[in-house]
Amino acid sequence: MSLVVPALAIIALSIAVALLLPSIYKSTATILIEEQEIPTDFVMTTVTSYAEQRIQQLTQRIMSFTRLMEIINQFNLYADMKERYTTEEIVDQMRKDTELKPVSAEIIDRRTGRPTAATIAFTLSYQGKNANTVLQVSNILTSLYLEENLKVRAKQAEETAGFLDSEMSRVKQELAEIEARISEFKRVHMNALPEVMQLNLQTLSGIERSMEVTGEQLRGQREREGYLQAQLAGIKPYTEKEDELASKKRIEELKVQLVALNQRFSEEHPDVKKTRAEIAQLEERLTGIGSKGGSGSPDNPAYITLSAQLASARVEVQGLQRQIEKLSAEAAEYRRRIVATPKVEEEYNGLLAARTSTQAKVNDLMRKLMEARVSHGLEKEQMGERFTLIDPPRLPEKPFKPNRLAIMLIGLVLGIGAGVGFAALREFSDDSVHTAEQLEASTQFPVLAGIPVIETARDIRRKRGRRMVYALSTAGALAAGILVFHFFVMDLDVFWAKLARKMPL
Repeated sequence: MSLVVPALAIIALSIAVALLLPSIYKSTATILIEEQEIPTDFVMTTVTSYAEQRIQQLTQRIMSFTRLMEIINQFNLYADMKERYTTEEIVDQMRKDTELKPVSAEIIDRRTGRPTAATIAFTLSYQGKNANTVLQVSNILTSLYLEENLKVRAKQAEETAGFLDSEMSRVKQELAEIEARISEFKRVHMNALPEVMQLNLQTLSGIERSMEVTGEQLRGQREREGYLQAQLAGIKPYTEKEDELASKKRIEELKVQLVALNQRFSEEHPDVKKTRAEIAQLEERLTGIGSKGGSGSPDNPAYITLSAQLASARVEVQGLQRQIEKLSAEAAEYRRRIVATPKVEEEYNGLLAARTSTQAKVNDLMRKLMEARVSHGLEKEQMGERFTLIDPPRLPEKPFKPNRLAIMLIGLVLGIGAGVGFAALREFSDDSVHTAEQLEASTQFPVLAGIPVIETARDIRRKRGRRMVYALSTAGALAAGILVFHFFVMDLDVFWAKLARKMPL
């Protein structure tokens, strides 16, 4: 009894636990991570994150409180928990019932050429008490992962293209502003730009040569002017007439006579007075003729010719002076431009450098924008890296857990161990004497007589009860074994059919 009762009790308890625990079903889907169809040498995708990272991001999106509550309400999941637990605890339980496992493989990294572990697929499982509900929930979760991956990749590609487009517009506007500043700078400093420096130097050199030539011409004209002035000073502007010439000749004769008379006579001599009076009269007459002729225009041809040449020379001198003044002003302007060119060049080079760098940005953004648009088309046509369902969820035919056979086997082992242990404990702790030899060994006295066992009606009923317990225990163990065999090993109908084929009657 000490061996059988504990063993049977624990075995019966394990069988009861194994049969009473609810069946948990599990449905699993396998999703393959496929690379993009077009080689990356031709089309680069804008989604550059690793598969593990994207799977985790998708998990955070799909396993959010709102989405899981929608699924729970749709299929009325965890109905037995709604009265005792909060919605947060129910959602946490669904997260625990949902399992995602990555499937890794050794591949050759293209960048390093070394083998490395990479995620090529992942399994998505959901477990619950109802097989049909588990299948439906697994299908929903699988669809969410597939759809969310396409949506996220397309959205990321679209956002990348949109950002590059807006950045392109901003940089183009910046380039237009720089171009406007360069145009305005050229307009203001048109004649002092670095590219016209050589032209300014050549022009200045030509002006200086022109100034030298004009200076030489000015000096020549001034010498000519002086020469003409000297010649003109020795020529009378008016021509002498015959009476004037006769008067002058008569005056000369009278002066000679006067000298002769003065040598012979005194001043009071009538001839002397008469000669002096005649000279005075003739000189007065010449003076009147001279004053009358000087009031008009000169009529001496030589004088007129020299005067015209002198006037022409003076006009030429004035023209040459004005030309030299103009050339001097132009030379000063070109010298100012040449002196201002280094400072203008510094500012101009700064604007050109800004335009060059901005243009490089525009070109780089244009290239990236084209790649982003191609990548967006790639994701839109679902030709990039994508999730492919290679093993859809199936209706579970057997419970995932509990493992009833294992529980019963563990109960059997524990029951036998407990029975043996309990029997050994009773045996070692029992001090009663059951035979004459034990009594003689214990007391060191010989046994004189023995009284046989006297069975009463109570003892007989007790033995019958024990036999009944043994029989019932054996029948229960046999029935439990048959149930375990039927549910976990083979259906009894199938077993009898196979047995009948092997042992034909």
